[in-house]
Amino acid sequence: MYVKEPNQPAQACVIWMHGLGSDAQNMMGVADVMPSTVPLRHVFVDAPVRPVTLNNHMPMRAWYNIVGLKLMDREDREGILQSEKMILDVITGQLAEGFTSKQIYLAGFSQGGAMALFIGLRSIAPLGGVIALSSYLPLISECEQALIPSTPIFMAMGEQDPIVLPSWTRQSYDWLLSQQFKHISWKQYPMEHIICIEEIRDLSHWLGEQVSLVTCGGEKS
Repeated sequence: MYVKEPNQPAQACVIWMHGLGSDAQNMMGVADVMPSTVPLRHVFVDAPVRPVTLNNHMPMRAWYNIVGLKLMDREDREGILQSEKMILDVITGQLAEGFTSKQIYLAGFSQGGAMALFIGLRSIAPLGGVIALSSYLPLISECEQALIPSTPIFMAMGEQDPIVLPSWTRQSYDWLLSQQFKHISWKQYPMEHIICIEEIRDLSHWLGEQVSLVTCGGEKS
């Protein structure tokens, strides 16, 4: 785990989860180029190393196993729950350092974004928000009992993404709307499976707005 502190006292904490086969350094690069609108602590977490069936069982950093190319092939329940516990421990650590749950944001790209959505929607305590970049919601049926529809969500995707298909991201977005989530910022960009600078600027603006709302006591309900 790596931590990047702001120059001023942090008003919120963003916990970043990288994509399949990547590592925390990848998300550090995103945070490094984010325009600074509010002082944030950024926490970057490495996924465990595990064999990934889709990639010839090669060991790599992965939040859970993927066995095939279909969306349902990405629902390794055991691996997802193991990684959820790992991230919940990170959240507990940040709470112990003085952040409230509403000052904590879960963020991720691809498989990391899937984890951010899954954990964020199952959280008993209300979080500041969830950031899911080029991702989808796995194990939807296990999210239905612990939903907090007031949770702010930033979802973004590439319109030409060949890895996480746009239809998968859109399916998750539509499901969230069906569950009465009212505070979803939806963005799509003419790109493949990457993070673009326009996306980073939009995300930074969204984060600044959300953190300022909580800091001023005017969060949405």
